[in-house]
Amino acid sequence: MAETKLVAETRTQFGKGAARKIRRAHNIPAVLYGHGTAPVHITLPGHSTMMALKTANALLEIEIDGTVQLALAKDIQRDPIRPVIEHVDLVVVRRGEKVSVDVNVHTEGEAAPETVVTVDSQTVELLVLATNIPENVVVSVEGLVAGTQILASALELPEGAELVTDPETLVVNITAQVTAEALEAELAEAEAEAGIEKDEPESADGEGAEGDDAAKGEAADEA
Repeated sequence: MAETKLVAETRTQFGKGAARKIRRAHNIPAVLYGHGTAPVHITLPGHSTMMALKTANALLEIEIDGTVQLALAKDIQRDPIRPVIEHVDLVVVRRGEKVSVDVNVHTEGEAAPETVVTVDSQTVELLVLATNIPENVVVSVEGLVAGTQILASALELPEGAELVTDPETLVVNITAQVTAEALEAELAEAEAEAGIEKDEPESADGEGAEGDDAAKGEAADEA
């Protein structure tokens, strides 16, 4: 994974007011820590940081006063409404060391006809080199039939990666596609168990079964 360089500035003002001022200037407040160093409070360039963090587990080169530190985003606080990053926690990493990261699971291929592919675990945790973090773990579902289950232990991991997730974790599940008839039968069974009774269907003239019975009664009286 390519490294993205971000030029940061140290900050000495804290609190909500200071953070709002930083964001109004289109920057992002952040803190950099790890490897036994004291936390460093910094300001990151807003647009460049947002673009960099669109990639999961992006490896960042943080330049502070001419010194460069490699870092990963540990926690990203986003505005619940606007597409704005409010704060970033960054953890220092070193070249040659391994880090634990959550990597997205990506399926490719087409399973057998009339099946449904469900990704039960959207990510798996891997131990990988900080400078060689994979973008995703690819799982081929080509031709797989209903009933097939792919566990974490069966994943083909990138070279040098170690699985941290429980090997028995279900990652991908292939099930039979539910037909409309089966779905309707299942719904009817559920309604019956719940004691729900359906209304009688209406006749062509808009009257239901009760209306037909009433009409028959009137005809008998006239006779």
